[in-house]
Amino acid sequence: MTLRLVLVDDHPVVRAGVRALIESRDDLQVVGEAADAAEAVRVVQAQHPDVVLMDLSLGDGVGGIEATARLRALEPGPAVLVLTTYDSESDILRALDAGAAGYLLKDAPPEQLFAGIHAVANGEPALAPSVAGVLMRRAASPQPRMTEREVEVLELLADGLGNRELAKALFVSEATVKSHLSHIYAKLGVDTRAGAVAAAIEQRIIRR
Repeated sequence: MTLRLVLVDDHPVVRAGVRALIESRDDLQVVGEAADAAEAVRVVQAQHPDVVLMDLSLGDGVGGIEATARLRALEPGPAVLVLTTYDSESDILRALDAGAAGYLLKDAPPEQLFAGIHAVANGEPALAPSVAGVLMRRAASPQPRMTEREVEVLELLADGLGNRELAKALFVSEATVKSHLSHIYAKLGVDTRAGAVAAAIEQRIIRR
């Protein structure tokens, strides 16, 4: 059985490289490509692929996580296998929460990619070893877990936003921002903004 694939990546050169790799196999066929979320939905609805290979960064528009959620909401929705350069905890968890069946990195060996495609097409998970390691460390960690809002605060902190800018970006009061920061510091065992950002990057909670 030949599996039908759609490639979603905003870089044409990357799509061309992945297409050439996939089409070196007799059991895999690329039936469409897309550079953004809206195009991905149109192509998937037209081609009905078995698997979508999804990058997380899709330029300045809707990202791969929201694109994954949109594709999974289709009837029938294809299996989505994330293929990206990002391996932060927040990216991994958001992608899996959005419905991705697997998460591989772009430096994966070809055989790992091929095996991952077949796995998700058969309803099985496919995780890069480093991604599995992140999930295992999270499950085994005694530290309290960051909420999605706290991860958002950390990402904005890493962008250099002050409390007033954070409050404006999150549509909350500065008092609420200070409360979030207090919880973040406690969970990370730090007492400064710089320390929080450094710890979050080191623990792959956020990417930089």
